[in-house]
Amino acid sequence: VAAMKRSSDVSSSRRKCRKAHFSAPSSVRRKLMSAPLSKELRQKYNVRSMPIRKDDEVVVTRGHYKGTQVGKVITVYRKRFVVHIERIQRDKATGATVNVGIHPSKVEIVKLKLDRDRKSILDRKNRNKMDDKNKGKVQEEEVQAMEVTA
Repeated sequence: VAAMKRSSDVSSSRRKCRKAHFSAPSSVRRKLMSAPLSKELRQKYNVRSMPIRKDDEVVVTRGHYKGTQVGKVITVYRKRFVVHIERIQRDKATGATVNVGIHPSKVEIVKLKLDRDRKSILDRKNRNKMDDKNKGKVQEEEVQAMEVTA
């Protein structure tokens, strides 16, 4: 019987997990602040979610601001684990308007701001899915090629 692999970095203690989450550095928070992709984008790229980014277009799926029109992400506020979206604001008692912070898991990305790095992330995530689906399967062309060489 093989011993189970144990990583010293991962704990199942609620206390330690919460500490790791709330004291995470910005680079880790980027990954934690991922948002699901819309059905169309998921179909297109075979990717379920992506770390959210400044100029992505999103629609809110949960809470008070749910279902209102598509808005562009103005700020990704990693320190507070929220994103600010254009036109999603509220008035303070002083009369000033402030952006309402919404957690990225409660929005859905409907349009990605694509650049070279973002495309490479999509390719990497997609390729892994395709490899897993076809792993161990023999295509017809491969069978015919084997018969020809034999």
